[in-house]
Amino acid sequence: MLKFLNVSYGELSEIQSEELYQLRKKTFYDRLNWEVSCQHEMEIDEFDTPDARYILGILNGDIICSVRFLQLAKPNMITHTFNKNFSDVPLPAEGVETSRFFVDKHRAKAYLGDKYPISNALLLSMINYARSENLAGIYTIVSRAMVTILKRSGWPIKILKESRLKADEFIYLLYLPTDTNSQNIMARKVAGVLDASPEELSSWPMHVPLMQDLVL
Repeated sequence: MLKFLNVSYGELSEIQSEELYQLRKKTFYDRLNWEVSCQHEMEIDEFDTPDARYILGILNGDIICSVRFLQLAKPNMITHTFNKNFSDVPLPAEGVETSRFFVDKHRAKAYLGDKYPISNALLLSMINYARSENLAGIYTIVSRAMVTILKRSGWPIKILKESRLKADEFIYLLYLPTDTNSQNIMARKVAGVLDASPEELSSWPMHVPLMQDLVL
C-alpha cells in the first residue's frame, strides 16, 4: 500500500526531514530550475516552521511525494512572498494555503511504474485531509503548468487571479474546493486505474493499493 499521512513540522524525524528537503531540492531546484534557496543539498524556506504541516506519500518507508499546508493566519506564500501580486484578493483568516507540491518522478517510476496515478492520488489526499479538518477549500499559488495538471485531473478548481512575474511567466492564485463532489470526482479518477473503490479512497489517513501487476 502507498500510505498518505499528515505530520506536523515537529513530528518529522531528522531522517524524514532531510529526505523531504532533499527531494524538494531535486524537484524545484534541479529539475524545475526555480529560484529557491538550497543548502547542503536541501531546499528549505522560511515557511518550514512549527506552523507547517505536511502530507507525505510513503511506500516501503520512502517518501514518494508531498505537499505543505499552512494556515492563512500564519506566514505563508500567498500573504507574504507574493503579497504584492495577490493582496487585493480577499482571503478568509481561517483558510489554509498549500505549497511545495511535488512527486519525485524517479522514485514514482521505479516503485510504482509509468501508469500509476500518483499525481491524482496526491491531489485526492489533499481533499481527504482537508475534509478531515472540516476545511471547505484550499488556496494555493501555482504555475501555468500546474494549472494544466489540475484541470486535466477533473478537480473543479477556481482561478481567483492571474499575475505576471516576468515577461513570459505567470502565476495563478487558485481556490481548490474540497466538497463531496470534488472528492467523488478525484476518488473515481484514481479508482478507475487501480483495483479500488472510490469509497475506500475517500478516508483519512489514505491507503492506496498498488497496481496489480506491480512487482516489488
